[in-house]
Amino acid sequence: MIVLGIESSCDDTAAAVLAGRTVRASVVASQDAVHHKYGGIVPELASRSHIRAVIPVIDRALDQAGVTLGDVEGIAVTTGPGLIGSLLVGLSVAKAIAFSRRLPLVGVNHLEGHLLSPQLDDEVPFPYLVLLVSGGHTSLYWATALGRYQCLGMTRDDAAGEAFDKVAKILGLGYPGGRVIDELARSGQREAIRFPRARLKPGRSPRSFDFSFSGLKTAVWQYVREQQPSGAAAAAVAASFQEAVVDMLVETTLAAARQVGATRLVVAGGVAANSRLRQRVLAAGAEFGLAAHLPPLRYCTDNAAMIAYAGGCRLELGQRDEWTLNAAADLEL
Repeated sequence: MIVLGIESSCDDTAAAVLAGRTVRASVVASQDAVHHKYGGIVPELASRSHIRAVIPVIDRALDQAGVTLGDVEGIAVTTGPGLIGSLLVGLSVAKAIAFSRRLPLVGVNHLEGHLLSPQLDDEVPFPYLVLLVSGGHTSLYWATALGRYQCLGMTRDDAAGEAFDKVAKILGLGYPGGRVIDELARSGQREAIRFPRARLKPGRSPRSFDFSFSGLKTAVWQYVREQQPSGAAAAAVAASFQEAVVDMLVETTLAAARQVGATRLVVAGGVAANSRLRQRVLAAGAEFGLAAHLPPLRYCTDNAAMIAYAGGCRLELGQRDEWTLNAAADLEL
């Protein structure tokens, strides 16, 4: 089945064409230049940029795939979670195409797209443990089948990617923060500053493996305010902060893996592109007998290939959505 996927949940406008598991085209239009001067995403500007970009991005994806809308057999579109204005742009266009071409339409949870993204590069059999870590989400899921995902833990405050962005702003490094901190940290000493690691006790909810990054972010802010680091000292702050985040992510994930008896581990989402996290996950997998699967960098950040794949799986099972399908900013997985 040839599926057109459309993704516009945040600040990247993306379209992809898939034939089964084969990615025929994947196009992403970034808004980094739009939001850079604000140090973060401005929702209204994001929505307007999606409106301008969505049709050209879809056209480029179809051209690269060597197909036309007449060849497309189904439409998959992100319906949440995300910025509601951004989501509605992609959903409206997807509905219009599906209605006019009389094509089946299916809405996809953005988090499920990330959760399944390693399948684009290599078939990963269920069950597997997923560390889903991005600018808006930091969660652990036990995935036992398509559509069967148990949340084992999530952040109680900031997402890891959000913490990266905020610390980059504290250091005056610009936006997006994850990439610039990763680059700066390569020249810094990871053990130079012992920033705190939050290790949470299970709460009243069934989630036993929650995260917290707000205390770490505050500790970095206090250190920078007092020390005013620059040059090598700023690189040490970046490296020490990054190491603290990775420590919390890896330690909590390994604890969850032991509890559920996982033999396979997937790390997905934008922060999965972080070089230190990838290094530590692969090392931990080798040490503890976990088969670690990380998507290629192009499928870590928001993209429509993962949406097309997740939607394609559902379309193949005969699932369809009605024209009343709507976007939801806080859609749960």
